Amino acid sequence: MAEKKTLSFIVDGGQATGGPPIGPALGPLGLNVMQVVKRINELTADFRGMKVPVKVHVDQETKEFEVEVGVPTTTALLIKEAGVEKGSSQPGKEFVGNVTMEQVVKIAKLKMPEMNSADLKSAVKEVIGACVSLGLKVEGRPPKEAMRELESGAWDSLLRGSAG
Repeated sequence: MAEKKTLSFIVDGGQATGGPPIGPALGPLGLNVMQVVKRINELTADFRGMKVPVKVHVDQETKEFEVEVGVPTTTALLIKEAGVEKGSSQPGKEFVGNVTMEQVVKIAKLKMPEMNSADLKSAVKEVIGACVSLGLKVEGRPPKEAMRELESGAWDSLLRGSAG
Protein backbone atom coordinates (compact mmCIF):
# COMPACT_ATOMS: atom_id res chain seq x y z
CA MET A 1 0.00 0.00 0.00
CA ALA A 2 1.51 3.30 -1.10
CA GLU A 3 2.11 5.90 1.54
CA LYS A 4 -0.11 8.96 1.30
CA LYS A 5 0.99 12.26 2.67
CA THR A 6 -1.19 15.33 3.18
CA LEU A 7 0.25 18.84 3.26
CA SER A 8 -1.82 21.86 4.28
CA PHE A 9 -1.27 25.41 3.09
CA ILE A 10 -2.99 28.79 3.22
CA VAL A 11 -2.71 30.38 -0.22
CA ASP A 12 -3.85 33.59 -1.88
CA GLY A 13 -6.76 32.54 -4.08
CA GLY A 14 -5.64 32.00 -7.67
CA GLN A 15 -2.16 33.31 -6.90
CA ALA A 16 -0.19 30.45 -5.34
CA THR A 17 3.46 30.21 -6.41
CA GLY A 18 6.18 27.58 -6.36
CA GLY A 19 7.96 29.54 -3.65
CA PRO A 20 7.55 28.97 0.09
CA PRO A 21 5.59 27.39 1.62
CA ILE A 22 4.52 25.16 -1.29
CA GLY A 23 7.74 24.56 -3.25
CA PRO A 24 9.98 23.60 -0.32
CA ALA A 25 7.29 21.26 1.05
CA LEU A 26 6.52 19.48 -2.23
CA GLY A 27 9.98 19.47 -3.85
CA PRO A 28 11.44 16.71 -1.64
CA LEU A 29 8.46 14.47 -2.52
CA GLY A 30 9.52 14.43 -6.17
CA LEU A 31 6.41 16.18 -7.48
CA ASN A 32 6.26 18.65 -10.32
CA VAL A 33 5.72 21.68 -8.09
CA MET A 34 4.47 23.93 -10.90
CA GLN A 35 1.87 21.32 -11.89
CA VAL A 36 0.55 21.33 -8.32
CA VAL A 37 0.62 25.14 -8.12
CA LYS A 38 -1.25 25.39 -11.44
CA ARG A 39 -3.96 23.04 -10.12
CA ILE A 40 -4.25 24.99 -6.84
CA ASN A 41 -4.65 28.24 -8.80
CA GLU A 42 -7.32 26.74 -11.07
CA LEU A 43 -9.31 25.54 -8.06
CA THR A 44 -8.94 28.75 -6.04
CA ALA A 45 -9.43 31.29 -8.86
CA ASP A 46 -12.93 32.21 -7.60
CA PHE A 47 -11.42 33.22 -4.27
CA ARG A 48 -8.95 35.74 -5.74
CA GLY A 49 -7.84 38.25 -3.13
CA MET A 50 -8.71 35.91 -0.24
CA LYS A 51 -6.68 33.54 1.89
CA VAL A 52 -7.78 30.00 1.10
CA PRO A 53 -6.95 26.82 3.00
CA VAL A 54 -5.83 23.99 0.67
CA LYS A 55 -4.66 20.43 1.26
CA VAL A 56 -2.49 18.53 -1.16
CA HIS A 57 -2.83 14.74 -0.86
CA VAL A 58 0.23 13.03 -2.35
CA ASP A 59 0.71 9.36 -3.20
CA GLN A 60 4.46 9.13 -2.58
CA GLU A 61 4.85 6.03 -4.74
CA THR A 62 3.04 7.09 -7.91
CA LYS A 63 3.65 10.84 -7.43
CA GLU A 64 -0.04 11.43 -8.08
CA PHE A 65 -1.64 14.26 -6.16
CA GLU A 66 -5.06 15.62 -5.37
CA VAL A 67 -5.85 19.18 -4.29
CA GLU A 68 -8.63 19.77 -1.78
CA VAL A 69 -9.78 23.37 -1.40
CA GLY A 70 -11.27 24.63 1.84
CA VAL A 71 -13.51 27.65 2.21
CA PRO A 72 -12.03 31.07 3.00
CA THR A 73 -12.86 32.62 6.35
CA THR A 74 -16.29 34.15 6.93
CA THR A 75 -14.56 37.53 7.26
CA ALA A 76 -12.83 37.18 3.87
CA LEU A 77 -16.10 36.13 2.19
CA LEU A 78 -18.02 39.06 3.73
CA ILE A 79 -15.37 41.59 2.71
CA LYS A 80 -15.50 40.24 -0.87
CA GLU A 81 -19.33 40.29 -0.98
CA ALA A 82 -19.44 43.83 0.45
CA GLY A 83 -16.77 44.98 -2.00
CA VAL A 84 -14.74 46.71 0.70
CA GLU A 85 -11.00 46.67 1.35
CA LYS A 86 -11.23 45.81 5.02
CA GLY A 87 -13.48 45.92 8.05
CA SER A 88 -14.22 49.03 10.09
CA SER A 89 -11.65 50.30 12.57
CA GLN A 90 -14.59 51.31 14.81
CA PRO A 91 -17.24 48.61 14.43
CA GLY A 92 -20.55 49.67 15.92
CA LYS A 93 -19.78 53.34 15.33
CA GLU A 94 -18.55 53.35 11.75
CA PHE A 95 -19.96 51.21 8.93
CA VAL A 96 -17.78 50.49 5.90
CA GLY A 97 -20.22 48.61 3.71
CA ASN A 98 -23.44 46.68 3.28
CA VAL A 99 -24.41 43.11 2.42
CA THR A 100 -27.82 41.72 1.52
CA MET A 101 -29.49 38.95 3.47
CA GLU A 102 -29.12 36.80 0.31
CA GLN A 103 -25.33 37.29 0.49
CA VAL A 104 -25.35 36.43 4.20
CA VAL A 105 -27.31 33.23 3.51
CA LYS A 106 -24.95 32.30 0.63
CA ILE A 107 -21.92 32.65 2.94
CA ALA A 108 -23.68 30.75 5.74
CA LYS A 109 -24.34 27.85 3.35
CA LEU A 110 -20.70 27.83 2.17
CA LYS A 111 -19.37 27.86 5.73
CA MET A 112 -21.97 25.58 7.35
CA PRO A 113 -19.98 22.32 7.05
CA GLU A 114 -17.29 23.79 9.31
CA MET A 115 -19.56 25.73 11.67
CA ASN A 116 -21.08 24.33 14.83
CA SER A 117 -24.51 25.42 13.64
CA ALA A 118 -27.43 23.03 13.94
CA ASP A 119 -29.32 24.65 11.06
CA LEU A 120 -29.12 27.37 8.42
CA LYS A 121 -30.72 29.97 10.69
CA SER A 122 -28.01 29.61 13.34
CA ALA A 123 -25.31 29.66 10.62
CA VAL A 124 -26.83 32.92 9.34
CA LYS A 125 -26.67 34.32 12.90
CA GLU A 126 -22.93 33.53 13.00
CA VAL A 127 -22.38 35.38 9.71
CA ILE A 128 -24.43 38.38 10.93
CA GLY A 129 -22.27 38.32 14.08
CA ALA A 130 -19.21 38.66 11.86
CA CYS A 131 -20.89 41.66 10.17
CA VAL A 132 -21.06 43.35 13.58
CA SER A 133 -17.31 43.06 14.13
CA LEU A 134 -16.52 44.12 10.54
CA GLY A 135 -18.76 47.19 10.59
CA LEU A 136 -20.98 45.94 7.78
CA LYS A 137 -24.67 46.73 7.54
CA VAL A 138 -27.13 44.03 6.54
CA GLU A 139 -29.84 45.20 4.14
CA GLY A 140 -28.79 48.79 4.90
CA ARG A 141 -29.41 48.43 8.65
CA PRO A 142 -27.15 47.75 11.62
CA PRO A 143 -26.56 43.98 11.93
CA LYS A 144 -28.23 43.82 15.34
CA GLU A 145 -31.49 44.98 13.72
CA ALA A 146 -31.11 42.30 11.02
CA MET A 147 -30.53 39.78 13.82
CA ARG A 148 -33.80 40.84 15.52
CA GLU A 149 -35.64 40.52 12.20
CA LEU A 150 -34.15 37.05 11.74
CA GLU A 151 -35.24 36.07 15.26
CA SER A 152 -38.77 37.32 14.60
CA GLY A 153 -39.06 35.15 11.49
CA ALA A 154 -38.91 37.99 8.96
CA TRP A 155 -36.38 36.09 6.82
CA ASP A 156 -37.80 32.57 7.21
CA SER A 157 -39.07 32.45 3.62
CA LEU A 158 -35.59 33.28 2.32
CA LEU A 159 -34.07 30.58 4.53
CA ARG A 160 -36.62 28.00 3.39
CA GLY A 161 -36.37 29.04 -0.24
CA SER A 162 -32.63 28.47 -0.27
CA ALA A 163 -32.63 25.07 1.38
CA GLY A 164 -30.54 22.51 -0.41
